[in-house]
Amino acid sequence: MKDILSSSAIDIVDPVISVRGITVQFANKVILDKLDLDIHRGEILGFIGPSGSGKSILMRTILGLNQRVSGEIKVLGKDIDRISDTEKINIDMHIGVLFQHGALFSALNVIENIKLPMREYLYISPELMDGLARVKLKLAGLEPDTAEKYPSELSGGMIKRAALARALALDPQIVFLDEPTSGLDPIGAAEFDALISELRDTMGLTVYMVTHDLDSLSTICDRIAVLGKKHVIAEGTIKDMLTINNPWIESYFRGKRSR
Repeated sequence: MKDILSSSAIDIVDPVISVRGITVQFANKVILDKLDLDIHRGEILGFIGPSGSGKSILMRTILGLNQRVSGEIKVLGKDIDRISDTEKINIDMHIGVLFQHGALFSALNVIENIKLPMREYLYISPELMDGLARVKLKLAGLEPDTAEKYPSELSGGMIKRAALARALALDPQIVFLDEPTSGLDPIGAAEFDALISELRDTMGLTVYMVTHDLDSLSTICDRIAVLGKKHVIAEGTIKDMLTINNPWIESYFRGKRSR
């Protein structure tokens, strides 16, 4: 039998995520080298960098999905290497993840996909679980009849929203988004950005967003961190990015396809 772990067991701290000296390598290739980064409570952080530089790898490392050679990661004030299994589960319950391309289970319909985190962590009645899942469906901006559809029946934008609903299933404090607007048309991307901003404000979320979308960075991100040469080379607002003397950053924010 699973117990519901109380959210009061987690203190509200700032930064909510602190990364110090993280080094990650695969075989003999070093991907991240002594990287430092803080994510502050209540902010939307846009994390950018060249393709293949390790943006998603850092996210997966913070989540414990990739091994690291060295370094310290604190989530909600807890060193994840120095806590009990119960504390780790409690922290996991306060984190939601939207993986790139949604990562919905194709054999499950939308409502069953949303229920998955609840089945893993909560001991509640099927009726309550179903009701909570439908609330998350509505929060993500999907119509009620979407609940019974399968991923193969959804558009790209609907898949993103269904995956977001699943990420919100346990009312997390922190949400990780991996390229959330990738593959969406400009209107759909703008609507998704507006949804993320609204959810941050209404639910008090902290959002860590791996992205390459200049519109997202300009309209909803409070702060931007730039990955380059295996560590964070710059942090600041969109205005700060326009003043930084770095060839890649200049090309990204002031190049031919910039705003």
